[in-house]
Amino acid sequence: MRIDHVSYAASPEGLQATAQDLGDKLGITPRDGGVHPRFGTRNVILPLASDRYLEVVEVLDHPASDKAPFGQAVRARSELGGGWMAWVIAVDDLGDVEGRLGRRAVDGQRHTPEGVELHWRQIGIRGLIADPQLPFFVQWSTMDHHPSRLDESAVELTGLHISGEPARIRDWLGIAERGDWEREVDFTFEQHDVAALESVTFESPTGPITI
Repeated sequence: MRIDHVSYAASPEGLQATAQDLGDKLGITPRDGGVHPRFGTRNVILPLASDRYLEVVEVLDHPASDKAPFGQAVRARSELGGGWMAWVIAVDDLGDVEGRLGRRAVDGQRHTPEGVELHWRQIGIRGLIADPQLPFFVQWSTMDHHPSRLDESAVELTGLHISGEPARIRDWLGIAERGDWEREVDFTFEQHDVAALESVTFESPTGPITI
């Protein structure tokens, strides 16, 4: 179990402008990620160090975006002006998560501009929609073309600031005590009126950057 990526919903300025703004702040060149046909969304990737990445995502004018929970989550966050939508946990096998949540993971797939077809499975978006402090889960078919590997990056994801409760997240993850996911980055929690991923901190060659 590890932190895989963070998702940022595009602002009203659009996907490319949002990704470029984030890229300028972090000193990272955004890379086109392609379309998620099953979810009715598309993304731009900002590769990070340590097999992680920042995904900027927008909803498409497509029926799938109204039916797929991921498309619904992106649309809802973008309609609020965009911003941090989710943090994502990668696991080697989603079987335990499927059993705990009582439903099956869905298949994800997209063709990248480099001609690579990526495949993964994901689960937990409905939980994220109901309680936005929660992560969702992914299982990659292979790490050979993981989005973090589009470019080498010197920028590390180092902190997540969440409006929520650690106990609620541990329960969602199916663990009783502090886990490796909490040791990988610096987690800080506050309880505000709305549960959410409120900010993310990165360590860059010029110093820490919080967005």
